[in-house]
Amino acid sequence: MSSIGTGYDLSAAQFSPDGRVFQVEYALKAVENSSTAVGIKCKDGIVLAVEKLISSKLHEKDSNQRICNIDSHIGMAVAGLLTDAREVVDIARSEAANYRAQYSAPVPLKYLVERVASYVHAYTLYAAVRPFGASVLLASFVDDKPELYMVDPSGVALGYNGCAIGKARQGAKTEIEKLKLGELTCEEALKEAAKVIYVVHDEVKDKSFQLQMSWVGTNSKGRHQRVPEELVESAEAYAKQSMEESDSDDE
Repeated sequence: MSSIGTGYDLSAAQFSPDGRVFQVEYALKAVENSSTAVGIKCKDGIVLAVEKLISSKLHEKDSNQRICNIDSHIGMAVAGLLTDAREVVDIARSEAANYRAQYSAPVPLKYLVERVASYVHAYTLYAAVRPFGASVLLASFVDDKPELYMVDPSGVALGYNGCAIGKARQGAKTEIEKLKLGELTCEEALKEAAKVIYVVHDEVKDKSFQLQMSWVGTNSKGRHQRVPEELVESAEAYAKQSMEESDSDDE
């Protein structure tokens, strides 16, 4: 760290002389050290895909999920410290349940995102706590309208047509920008999302990973669900074939 930051990184409640909050920057760095997650908005829904790194062959296949249900119509994909992300998942589920109990209606995603972002931001204001080392993607499909938001450790919430978080965020963003997002269906986006994850995966540092995918849209009748295994396998086969063709073209 530069000398100007010395002593200003001990508390999230303290600004450095050049206007930086180092604790929040460290939290963002924790997200960048995590596996990659992407979200793609389609004309008939949202697709979420996560690169779940496998650190040991002894781990069960579906342990430590990085894609969660928040409500029947809302899904969340996380990157960063998984234990921190679980707390964000819990508060989102609590807010969704409270809204449904009070208004007898499913919570609007924009309202939920604002509540979650305010909660995350509160952890950047006090010396007694530290920021969450996790970013989350929230997806919903209500009244034929797909919505995708990202909340980062600073509490900033932004809406996206396509978004990536995690260690290969920039590379994944570049790949997503090549897609015609407004024209893709969810089934087409499954293949493209899998391709993005495979393209940005670092085979040298992270040799093994599991591709986790979910969607919410017309195919799932407006409910957030895990993508059927046969469709995930088909998407992975497409991604591997595309990479092989790209390698052969380079040669």
